[in-house]
Amino acid sequence: MLGEETMNASKDKETESNISLSDGKKDSAHPTEREVERKEEEQEFTPVIIKRVDEALKHPDDILEKAISEGLEQLNRAFFSLLLSAMAAGLILGFTAMSVAIAQSQMLLLNPDVSPRLATALVYPLGFVLCIMSGTQLFTEHTATAVYPILDRRGKVTKMLRLWLVVIVGNLLGAAVSASFLILAEGVIHAEMGYIEIGKHLVAYDTSPLFFSALLAGWLMALGAWLVMSTAPAMSQMASIYIVTFIIGIGGLHHSIAGSVEIFTAYMISDLFTPYQVVRFVLVTILGNLVGGSIFVALLNYGHIRHTQKT
Repeated sequence: MLGEETMNASKDKETESNISLSDGKKDSAHPTEREVERKEEEQEFTPVIIKRVDEALKHPDDILEKAISEGLEQLNRAFFSLLLSAMAAGLILGFTAMSVAIAQSQMLLLNPDVSPRLATALVYPLGFVLCIMSGTQLFTEHTATAVYPILDRRGKVTKMLRLWLVVIVGNLLGAAVSASFLILAEGVIHAEMGYIEIGKHLVAYDTSPLFFSALLAGWLMALGAWLVMSTAPAMSQMASIYIVTFIIGIGGLHHSIAGSVEIFTAYMISDLFTPYQVVRFVLVTILGNLVGGSIFVALLNYGHIRHTQKT
């Protein structure tokens, strides 16, 4: 009897197991409504964690392709749109000139024996962050970007030269207007002493050191543009801009457009500066920025990435 009961119990368990297996097959054959919705969502949307990893970590090949694509877009941009955007960039960099002049003035008033370089370097990036994050056209940002399509034989040299010329002219026009606004607002800002000291720094150097200072600044700015393309949006991009422009500020290096706002303002506010000094500064720094951005960033980045792809 005991043996029969054991056998019956075993049969009952086997029957229950078979029933549950058949139910499982039935469930898989007839999924619930939520399971259907989940499958549709998986097909329609990219999982968030995958998307975040893709944004955070970009391969150099992908960055280069993005740089080439962005360069092509700028090369083919309409003249008037490009000019207005470049003027907006020159105007915005007036806030860098204002911030640096205020910091310089305050440091001189507090302690004339202490170098104000650190204080000015801390505020120097502010206008650049506004300018680049707003998407306006800054010459030093496009010295390298415009070169990538040319190196990849997807763009024409004539279009690159057109882009550079339009952006430079627009930036300088915006810088002149911004300098005028700063002069008109001087009764509120009170940074005259700072503008004059900055102007002295800009015109104090011979052509050779001024050129190489601008070369280093152009190198850093083009590197900053590369970092912006290689990082995720928002804070990381702002940090990239801040770092490279802080280095420019702490090094006392010369940026052609921000420096143009500063030298225009100094010329308008004081008779210590001559038109020759203004023109010389603008031309030398533009050339230095151009060489630094196009050779030390565009050529090197393109060269090492394309070489890696071939090996």
